[in-house]
Amino acid sequence: MTEPHTPQIGCIGGGNMASALLGGLIGQGVAPGQLTVVEPSESQRAALREQWGITAAPDALAVAPALAHADLVLWAIKPQVFRAAAAPVAPHVGAALHLSVAAGIPSASIARWLGSERIVRAMPNTPALIGQGIAGLYARAAVSGADRALIERVIGTTGEFLWVADEAELDAVTALSGSGPAYVFFFLEAMAQAGQEMGLNAAQSARLALATFRGATELAARSGESPALLRQRVTSKGGTTHEAITHLQATQVGEHFIEAMKAAQARARALAAEFGA
Repeated sequence: MTEPHTPQIGCIGGGNMASALLGGLIGQGVAPGQLTVVEPSESQRAALREQWGITAAPDALAVAPALAHADLVLWAIKPQVFRAAAAPVAPHVGAALHLSVAAGIPSASIARWLGSERIVRAMPNTPALIGQGIAGLYARAAVSGADRALIERVIGTTGEFLWVADEAELDAVTALSGSGPAYVFFFLEAMAQAGQEMGLNAAQSARLALATFRGATELAARSGESPALLRQRVTSKGGTTHEAITHLQATQVGEHFIEAMKAAQARARALAAEFGA
């Protein structure tokens, strides 16, 4: 059986998400020498070198020949700097497939800035750092089946993925799973604080809250039953859980939470208008 081609990969940006992707690739057998990274921050370059053995350059010009041979270029930078970062890179990567994890920047803008239609946008989330992420993926029409397979190999090193047919759906992915870990951390904070206010110490409260989230999520994943049904099964009328859920419903926590996620979706759309022109 023929081994799959090991791609030459360029990466613009060397922060947390880039590190998760690059670390996943190294874990799958990609040698650090096959990775060309551009990262202006000296401290981030040092972190990549110490953690993964990757030598990163401060600018694209320093590694232009390597970028010119890249099969895939990862764009792991903030949306507000994407256009400026693309300018010095674009002349060297016209033949490459491009994968952007920058929130909100439309693929049409990326295609225009890079002079290429082989663009895939991804919206991952931070559990990718431990191989437990999930990413939404969207491909422009010029992206081939082989290109999709390469993207899946790369993103698959950080967890799960799903493809969406309409690019606008990535704004919903951003609001739900992209920003989602922060919502979980928010509720973990509140549960741990409540535990302390009810008489437990900080360590006890944090451990109980974390184990509860982990266990409930795993139960939901394994059972195949809806969250609504699982909730009902632990909400005996007149009991303690019923009292808490009734209070949450009376104060419209669910409705407020949905509105908060829609606000995140709206912000993703606004980023496209603000930085994708």
